[in-house]
Amino acid sequence: MKGERLKVKGMRILFFLSIFNFQFSIATAQELLNYPLDTVNGEEVYRYQVERSIGLYRIGVNFNVPQSEIIRLNPQLRERGLHFDEIILLPTGRKVEAKKAVVEEVKETVVPKDTVIPVQLDTVIPTDTVVVPTDTIVPADTIIVPDGRRVIEFALMLPFESQQTKRSGNAERMMEFYEGALLALHDLQNDSILFRLRVYDTERSERKVQELCDSTELDSVKAILGLVYPIQITRMAAWCEAHQVPLFLPFSDDVNLKNHPQIHQFNSPDADEVEALAQWIANREDRHCVFVDTKETDMSSSMRLLRKKLKAQEIPYSSMALRDLMNDSVGYAVDSFQENIFILHSDRYQHVRMALPHIAKIHVKKLLVSQYAWQKEHIDMPQVYTSKFITDADLTEYDRLWDETYTNTHVSDMPRYDLLGYDLMREMVQIVLKQDDDKQPLQSPIVWESESDQDGWQNTYIQIVEK
Repeated sequence: MKGERLKVKGMRILFFLSIFNFQFSIATAQELLNYPLDTVNGEEVYRYQVERSIGLYRIGVNFNVPQSEIIRLNPQLRERGLHFDEIILLPTGRKVEAKKAVVEEVKETVVPKDTVIPVQLDTVIPTDTVVVPTDTIVPADTIIVPDGRRVIEFALMLPFESQQTKRSGNAERMMEFYEGALLALHDLQNDSILFRLRVYDTERSERKVQELCDSTELDSVKAILGLVYPIQITRMAAWCEAHQVPLFLPFSDDVNLKNHPQIHQFNSPDADEVEALAQWIANREDRHCVFVDTKETDMSSSMRLLRKKLKAQEIPYSSMALRDLMNDSVGYAVDSFQENIFILHSDRYQHVRMALPHIAKIHVKKLLVSQYAWQKEHIDMPQVYTSKFITDADLTEYDRLWDETYTNTHVSDMPRYDLLGYDLMREMVQIVLKQDDDKQPLQSPIVWESESDQDGWQNTYIQIVEK
């Protein structure tokens, strides 16, 4: 019996060892082909996207690389450790000869103003006929003006994910934004000004942005458009203040604008949108708000703030669980003598889609507080939402220019990121040139306000839309 037990125990040990060896096996040559290659200071490296539930030790074993070498290439790991989905560099053990920088010469050639030439450079992100270069100077339009004319350079910094083996939908939206920005420069070009655009794929890298700040690459740039992640914005904001260069943020919505006079934030903070919605509700008569809790933490803080404002204004409201709505147990939450304004805590239509028919069949006067992101869906109920992306503009000319320039279709119309890129690029150029643009934006107006001369600028335009 003892011998049998030892045999079983030995088999168990071998079984667990086999699992251990499987989990920590060194990547094969074929597997390594799946990781993009890059060059850093003459050293060839893999660009590895950190997987969920993986540590530095396991990465080192898989790639046969000492942890000290990983930290050498990624010094930010000393302070904060690994983050899921971030890109880190891993040495391949091979040295490469650094390429010499090539600076394009300006030739005395004139391209008609109504012509847009797609950018063609060595390091690119293809998207049909349009390409986005990485870390290099790019003419926004190949227009050469006679000597003595003004040349203005801008920088665009967005996570294009050019080094990813599989690009996300977010990268496609960034691409649309870039394309719209180029069309704006096409519109603004004239015989006296040459625009040049430096385009950078910032991915999610804090290191990459810091290297730009430490270099002299941006010394001739007059304004910067883009950046998404907070740590990147913090790094670049400090550089912009030191060099008196405006920084325009198209996607962030909660940046501290105190003592950052160079920042222009397009998106409104949640608190401002809640204030606008609370004011709209307060102006309605005979209303009762019903909060339907979908258990989404990303929306809970703004909904708590809205409830607080409604309470301060003595506007009646109730709360109910989503499961009660799905079970048609809503009698305790609605008011049969008031207009019931249903508020769902979600900006993801798929999370609330099944609940909407249950709201629709309630026999009371009702209104749905929806999200702009839902607007492509056909919802047979009166709705209201806040947005900056409403457009009543005639897009005929814009669409004609788009079709002449690009062959790809729009990723999504909720919102149209190309229109946002177009509007913000025009806005940035006009601020830098200190000129007024008499042409209306393609989407909602942009209204910049600042608390003081020492603070940054916030776009305060919020539109309440009733549908």
